[in-house]
Amino acid sequence: MIFHRALLREFAQLAAAVFLTLFLIAITTRLVRLLGQAAGGKIPTDAVFAFLGFFALNALPLLLSLTLFVTVLLTVARSYRDGEMVIWFSSGLSLAAWIRPVLTFALPLVAVIALLVSVINPWTVRMGEQFRSRVEARDDAARIDPGVFVESRGRDRVFFVEAAGDAPGEVRNVFVSAVQHGRSGILVSRRGLLESAPNGDRFVVLVDGRRYEGVPGEADFRIMEFERYAARIERPARDEPASTEKSLSTPALLQSPTSVNLGELVWRIGVPLSALLLALLAVPLGFVNPRAGRSVNLLFALLAYLVYYNLQSVVQARVSQGRLDFSVGVWVVHGVVLVVLVALFAQRMTLLRLRLRS
Repeated sequence: MIFHRALLREFAQLAAAVFLTLFLIAITTRLVRLLGQAAGGKIPTDAVFAFLGFFALNALPLLLSLTLFVTVLLTVARSYRDGEMVIWFSSGLSLAAWIRPVLTFALPLVAVIALLVSVINPWTVRMGEQFRSRVEARDDAARIDPGVFVESRGRDRVFFVEAAGDAPGEVRNVFVSAVQHGRSGILVSRRGLLESAPNGDRFVVLVDGRRYEGVPGEADFRIMEFERYAARIERPARDEPASTEKSLSTPALLQSPTSVNLGELVWRIGVPLSALLLALLAVPLGFVNPRAGRSVNLLFALLAYLVYYNLQSVVQARVSQGRLDFSVGVWVVHGVVLVVLVALFAQRMTLLRLRLRS
């Protein structure tokens, strides 16, 4: 039908704009936070975009679900506001006729959401944990960035280099502050470089510098000049990250049905199912009276979205804690929403029939 094709085209165009807006907001917010952590030395700067990529993949299911809901909601509201609904109803179509085009548009996105939640996201969490483990296992020399004060893993030293040198692994104007045996020591040198011993040990070598050593508050500081000062770099032990319910594959969750794993299954099943129900719920919630303001209905619709997902989180937590049976938690919230959905459709269609008769 012409109506269906026009709706699908409008859905696709609006969904692209809504998703791009939501994605940019989420990515920008996360990027600002990661850059702040990198500036504070909590994560290396070269790992920022890797962490950002893991975050983007994990955020896709909720972003797509919200995109689907907002797209249908805005399309229905615009149809009411521009008077297109009058034409729709005058041609003999009811509000229930929206279900077919909405399902045609929503089902492919719901399938993508289900794939992301059940397959891609566990893999992303697993890879993200392994990457974070590798980052945390890097030695102090690998964590130094020019122009940034960096604290050592043992929190007993602070490093600063002004700029990178001409050769690989070489830096210029090095500052090191350390406390050993109650005495404060400061090392400054014009040049620093990394060297590796035949047995694999790595050393940071400072060239042409000075060492200031003493007790804070006392005057017995010692000043030593050196041509070459070498310090061995300790390699931290790398532990493999422990598997969590979020990093386990869906078959692994089914094979080990603990309370925590069942709670994760409730979430993985609920995200695509809620995306589908919300897309249908947006049809009756999108009602707008052209003679009145439309803000109240849209705010109520967004509130319904937040309440739905918060209830899912509550049910997931209760199943994970063993306080609610999985066979109840997997459907209870969606069952309530389905009843509300049918009731809203019936109410809207009844009001429309009464209005048309009058």
